Amino acid sequence: MEVADEPTLRALLRRRDLGLRLVSDPQELPGDALGSPLRWVHSSDLADPTPFLAEDLALLTTGVQFDADTGVDVYVDRLADRGVRGLGFGTEVHRAGIPDELVIACARRGMPLFEVPYRTPFIAVARAHSEAIAAQAYARRSWALDTQRALALAALRPRGLDATLAELGRRLGVWVGMYDASGALQSSHPRDELPDAAKDVLGQHVAEVLTRGLEAGQSFTAGDRSFMLFTIGRGGRLRGVIALGIDGLDPEARTVVTSVIAMAGLALEQSEQLARSRRRLHSQLLSSLQTDDPALARRVLGSLPPAPIVVAVAAGAPAGPLTDWWDRRRADEGTASFVAESDDGVTLCVSAADEGLLDEAAERFGIRIGASGAESYDAFSRAHAQAVAALHRQADAGVHRYADAVGSSILSALATDEARLLAESRLAPLRESDARSGGDLEQTLRVWLEHDAKAESAAAALGVHRHTLRSRIAQAGTLLGADLSSFPARAELWALLQTARE
Repeated sequence: MEVADEPTLRALLRRRDLGLRLVSDPQELPGDALGSPLRWVHSSDLADPTPFLAEDLALLTTGVQFDADTGVDVYVDRLADRGVRGLGFGTEVHRAGIPDELVIACARRGMPLFEVPYRTPFIAVARAHSEAIAAQAYARRSWALDTQRALALAALRPRGLDATLAELGRRLGVWVGMYDASGALQSSHPRDELPDAAKDVLGQHVAEVLTRGLEAGQSFTAGDRSFMLFTIGRGGRLRGVIALGIDGLDPEARTVVTSVIAMAGLALEQSEQLARSRRRLHSQLLSSLQTDDPALARRVLGSLPPAPIVVAVAAGAPAGPLTDWWDRRRADEGTASFVAESDDGVTLCVSAADEGLLDEAAERFGIRIGASGAESYDAFSRAHAQAVAALHRQADAGVHRYADAVGSSILSALATDEARLLAESRLAPLRESDARSGGDLEQTLRVWLEHDAKAESAAAALGVHRHTLRSRIAQAGTLLGADLSSFPARAELWALLQTARE
C-alpha cells in the first residue's frame, strides 16, 4: 500500500532539526515500540498527568515533579498503564542529564525514553509531529484520488470488473478475490497466491455470510492470513462477496473499497439483466429444439454440444447459480453448452462424453436431475421426455438416468399413486379375509403366478398339497369376483399384486 511515513516516535527521532536522542536500548524495547503510530505529543510536569492523557501519545517532561519526592517507578508505571508510547525528558532545564532511576524504570516497563535537548522547545516537537500527521493525511487523500482514477480507467477495459479488482489488489498490495452469489470464487488476484487450506476456510466464511444474508464487512484469520469480507448487494439479494487479504483499512482505503463494491454491484446488476435476457432466449430455443430441428439454435448460438447428446432436467435447482456454474464449467473446458429454463425445470444439454458433469452439478447443488439416454438432435424431444420421466421417478437428490428405468418392468412405470390406490381397493376383500382368518390367500396367489400358474411347483414352494392350493385359488377368485382360469384375469391379478403396496 502506497503511504507516507506514519507519524511515529521513530520518525521524530530521525528529524535532525529536533536533535532528539534515544536513551533506551533499541534491542531491549518490545516489538516495534518505536514504529507504533503516535496520536499526539503532549507535555506535562504533573506528578500524575494520566487523567489528562489519551492513549498512544508521547509525553514530554522536564522532571520538575521528581523534585517533590515523586516515586519514579510509580510515575512510569502510571504512564505505561495509561498507554503512553514514549517519554521525552527535557534536559538542562531543571536538572542536568536524565536521572538514572528514570532510565531504569523505563527499561523495566519497555517504554522508549528519549532526550529533548535544551535548544529544542517542546512545542517544536509537538508541531513536528502535527506536521507529520497532516502530511500523512494529505498523502493518503492523494493516494485515494489517484487510486479512484486508476480504478475508473480499469473499469473501462474489457472484463472491466475483473480488471478493477486486479487494480484494487495492486494498489492495496493485498490479495483480492470475488465470490458469486453461490459462493464460488469468480476471480482471484494474484491468481495463485492463496494456499488451498486458506481458500477452504475463506470459502466457508463466504458461504456463511451469503447464507445468513449479512451486509456488514467481517474480519477473520485463516492460518497466518487475515481477511476482510464485503458483501455486494443487500439482504436477500446479495450478489456476491469481495474478499481482501488484509486485517484492517484506514478511512481512505475503506472509501476506495466502498467505491469498488458499488461498481461491482452495478456490473453484476447489468450482468444479471443480460443473463435474464439470455435465459429467455434459451427458453425459446429449447422450444425450437423440441421440434427435433437444431438449425435455429445453431444459427443463434453458433454451436451446440456435439452429438450424441444427453438431455437432462434438474428439479428444485437455483436457476441463476446453476446456469452460471454450468456455463462457466463449459467455458473453462472450451466446449459448447446449452442450458434453458422451462416449466419442467432447468434443461441441460451435454455431449454424451461429458455426462459426468451432471453428477458434479447434482452433488454441488444437492438437487435431483433426470437424464436421458444418448440421442441425436433429431430425437431431442424424445430425449427431453426421457429426462422428465426419469426425474419424476425419483425423489432423492442425484442423477437418475432413464436407462436405469428402462431396465425395470412396464408395471413399475405405470405405478402411479392412483394406480396403487385402485390396486389396493381391488385386493381389499382378499386382505380382509386373510386378516380375519389368519389365512395366506394373497401370498398363495403371488407364489402361484410366479410359478406360471402351475399347481405342482407352486404347492411345493408353499409346502402345501396341490388340492389345498387349488382350494385357496378358488376361494380367492370368489372373493375377487374373477375367473382365475383365464389369462386376462391372471394378468390383471399380477398387475394388481405388483402395483399395490404390501
